[in-house]
Amino acid sequence: MLPDGFEMLLSTLNVPAFVVNRYRDVLAANGLAIALSPLMRPGTNRLIEFFTNPEAREFHPDLDENAAGVVAQLRAEMGDDTDDPRLHSLIGELSLKSHDFRTLWARHDITRGGTGTGVIHHPQVGELHLHRQKLAVVGAESLQLVIYHAEPATPSADALTLLATLAGDNRVS
Repeated sequence: MLPDGFEMLLSTLNVPAFVVNRYRDVLAANGLAIALSPLMRPGTNRLIEFFTNPEAREFHPDLDENAAGVVAQLRAEMGDDTDDPRLHSLIGELSLKSHDFRTLWARHDITRGGTGTGVIHHPQVGELHLHRQKLAVVGAESLQLVIYHAEPATPSADALTLLATLAGDNRVS
C-alpha cells in the first residue's frame, strides 16, 4: 500500500515515475511512465514481463545486458527472508518459464541497485537513453520509487518531451 499522497506526487512529477514492491509489481505509475513503456503500467510484474514477454525486448533492447543485475537485485531484496511464499512462487514461475532467469538465479549474485542507465526503444519517439534512479519509499516497507530522466539538451530529452506531448502531458521540460 502506498503512503497517503503518493499517487498525487507521482502525477506531479514531470518525468516517468512508478512505484514497485519487492516482487517488482508496479503498484502505481504516472502517465508519462505508462506512455514510455507498457512494462511500467500498474498491475504489471516487471520480472515476469522482462523474462517472458517478447515485447519487453522490443521496448528494452538492453535487457540482456541488465538481466543479471535485475536478478541479483531480487536476491538482495530477498535477504534472509527465505520463507516468503510469494517470493517462492515468483521465483518458481520465472524458473519454469525462463531459462535465462533460471541460469542467472543459480549464480547467486547479489547487488543493490539504485542508479543506472537504460535504453528504451519507443515505437513513436525512437530510442531514449535514460538515467534510472531507485529511491526507497519511507514509511512503506520494501517499496521503491523508480524515476527515469534524460540528460538535458540531448536527443533523449527531446524525445521524452515529444512523448509527453503525444501522451497529452506537456509538463516535461
